[in-house]
Amino acid sequence: MKGIIIENSSNLYKVINPINKEKYTCLARGILKNNGVSLVVGDIVEFSEKENVIEKVYERKNYIKRPKIANITQIVFVISMKDPKPDLLLLDKQLAFAESLRIKSLIVINKCDLAEEEDIEKISKMYRNIGYNVVKLRAKEKIGVKELKENLLKETSVLAGNSGVGKSTIINALFNDSIVEEGGISEKNKKGKNTTTLITLYEIDKDTFLADTPGFSVFDISEIEKEDLSHYFIEFQNFMEKCSYIGCSHIKESDEECAVKRAKNNQKVSNSRYENYCKIYEELNNLRKW
Repeated sequence: MKGIIIENSSNLYKVINPINKEKYTCLARGILKNNGVSLVVGDIVEFSEKENVIEKVYERKNYIKRPKIANITQIVFVISMKDPKPDLLLLDKQLAFAESLRIKSLIVINKCDLAEEEDIEKISKMYRNIGYNVVKLRAKEKIGVKELKENLLKETSVLAGNSGVGKSTIINALFNDSIVEEGGISEKNKKGKNTTTLITLYEIDKDTFLADTPGFSVFDISEIEKEDLSHYFIEFQNFMEKCSYIGCSHIKESDEECAVKRAKNNQKVSNSRYENYCKIYEELNNLRKW
């Protein structure tokens, strides 16, 4: 039978048959391990229904190393307007990461009841103008959940974002049930308490899956070359070819030489995004030196 791994714990793999919705707890055939095959959530596999053993894993469309998950078609980046406050530097890192893997991005702004509409719209407009889809959400009140679900249909999505932004609350709102524990906010440091300990792929609808993952807020972007970073800031694309030099870093060059800088000065590229680009570029530069 053919199925999808939806959970992995202690070398036991929970596999769902997407046709009849039956779930099986399987072991991996020894030959897979001997050949160095490491199975992860999202893998499409063949398994024996009688023996509950995975026999084969199909070639992956993509693979994220941390957290380990495969065959994702969309990453849902969740930020909150308060507790914790919006971390746009992290969001821009994550968006660049998704662009480097050619995975579609969806931005969700949660806890919209805790902020002024003007502040919410400022963030929403900036990313919509770039070309990203943005959903405003009040997950606890289930406001905006219908629009979110429409954006998840026929996708295999993964939730990403800092602890405390409401990822577990979002999953519960989508299912109209408390299927995952919701974390609180520590009053001491206003940071979320990470309640998710393993990766689980939930089936929302036909051919529609959503994963909640631990640790996606601290993924490693070191695989991105600093020279390639500008290609993953998609609003730069319309201006880069007008730069005076091939390989322009869009940082040390003068405004006359760099079309991206001129676009920023003319408010065609947001100051926030450009400043975050510079910070990420410097981080990648320091990583290479180290």
